[in-house]
Amino acid sequence: MSFQFSIVIPARDEERLIGRCLESIRVAAGTPYRDQLEVIVVLNRCSDKTEEIAHGFGARTIREDARNLARIRNAGARSAAGRMLVTIDADSTMSPGTLVAIERALSSGTTVGGGTLILPDRSSPGIKVTLVLLDLLLMICRFSGGLFWCCREDFEAIGGFNENLVSGEDVDFARRLKAYGKRVQRPFSTLRGAYIVTSCRKFDAYGDWCVVKNPLLLWRLLRGKNQRAADAFYYDFER
Repeated sequence: MSFQFSIVIPARDEERLIGRCLESIRVAAGTPYRDQLEVIVVLNRCSDKTEEIAHGFGARTIREDARNLARIRNAGARSAAGRMLVTIDADSTMSPGTLVAIERALSSGTTVGGGTLILPDRSSPGIKVTLVLLDLLLMICRFSGGLFWCCREDFEAIGGFNENLVSGEDVDFARRLKAYGKRVQRPFSTLRGAYIVTSCRKFDAYGDWCVVKNPLLLWRLLRGKNQRAADAFYYDFER
């Protein structure tokens, strides 16, 4: 069976937040896309009720236990049957107009895909400064992230996410999708009129100024080669 959209969600012990994510997708699908959508939750070393909750929302689950988000995301994409691929993290929610905006953009034939605006689920001076710095970085690089969207053939053309990276795979994916879009004359885009809201649980755990105070950690994570740093920040992070 084929679908218009395949939504891929990596998840490790996400019973606390994944319901919000899945409900936001249900709302975004609405009537127009209700039967044109599959949701794939990629379970990563889960020991809680994530799988049960996912099935309750009608999502399909597969397993990939590697401590490597690129492999986790690619596993979901390989099992997908949709014409358009969308990736979102389990601790994020998409705005109601997201799928409409994605279909409109990709159907126009003028973009290769891209990212979206990211809003935090709470704010503070430290978080605001961090977002300003990240926005500046994205402005310099001229791409966005948070939620990635593109057609399946373009995802496959760039080889999906780079499994040689244990972190920073999202920035690398955006960079390569942008470069590919330039070659095929369909530029990388940031969705307009749509956004995601993401949890601030990393700030809750490490402090609202953690990124500003630890630029070396951010550098290690973006380089994607330090398994120890990636384990601490992602794979062994207590949900």
